[in-house]
This record gives sequence, structure tokens and C-alpha cells, in this order.
Amino acid sequence: MVAAGLATALAAGPAHAQAVRPVFGPTGFAGVKLGVSAKAAKAGGKITYKQGGAPGCSGWDLKSYPTGRDAVGLYISKKRGVAVIFAPKGVKTKEGIGLGSTYKQIKKAYPKVKRAAGGFPYVTVPGNPKAYYSFLIGKGKVYEMALGLHTQDCVN
Repeated sequence: MVAAGLATALAAGPAHAQAVRPVFGPTGFAGVKLGVSAKAAKAGGKITYKQGGAPGCSGWDLKSYPTGRDAVGLYISKKRGVAVIFAPKGVKTKEGIGLGSTYKQIKKAYPKVKRAAGGFPYVTVPGNPKAYYSFLIGKGKVYEMALGLHTQDCVN
């Protein structure tokens, strides 16, 4: 009886953990949506001001995923609203891509992936033609992943 209960709990564990894991994208992350104004994003209570950014943009953190001293979790543009959200450690896109993924995995998940002029891979987000995922890769693995509006004016 105890063994059966333990087996059931173990079997339910990973599925339950997967079910509650937040998905990065396609329209936002952690209750913050791309394109929402700074006022609306602040009113949601899920972000905190961090530092300035490019002209016309400001850096913020997601309260549930604070970043280090010299980093931000997202940028808000005066013109575009929430413009770019950076993926924290441990989260993945619906297609299973996250920090630590390889280019081969990105290519398999997103066959239409392209390379920007700067060389980094990016792809239009499945289910959200207004947005893209971009990936910075070092030592063969993704070390930074962003969800951004194609029209964002905060980062290169």
C-alpha cells in the first residue's frame, strides 16, 4: 500500500512540476505581456524599476525573477510599451528551448530560424507574428534568450 502510494506520488511529481512550470512566450512571461504600457505593467504589480536603458527605454525586473546587479529582466519603451523580456534560468519556450539549449535544438524546434546581421539566431514566435525569440550562444549553448517585439526600439 505504501509502495503503491509512493509510486503514484513519484509518477505524478514530474508531470505536476511540468504543468506548473511557467512558459516563456508567446505573448509575454510571468504575467507581463509584450506591448503593454509602462503604466499598465506597473499596475499589475509584477515588475520593479531597475535602471535606465537606451533613450526612450527603461530597465525593469520581474519581481518573481530578480536579476543581478548589472542586468535587467525586461525593457519598457515609451513608444512600444513592454518591448523585450529576457528569459530567466530554468524557463523554456513552449517548444522546449531555454538557457543551455544548443543551436541544433533551436534549429529542430524552429526550422525557420535565421541569423541576424550580428550573427545571433532569431525566429518569429510561433503563435505571435508580432514577436521574436533571439538567442545568444557561447561555448555551444544559449546563455541569453529574449522575447521581443519586432518593432522594439530598446536593444540591438
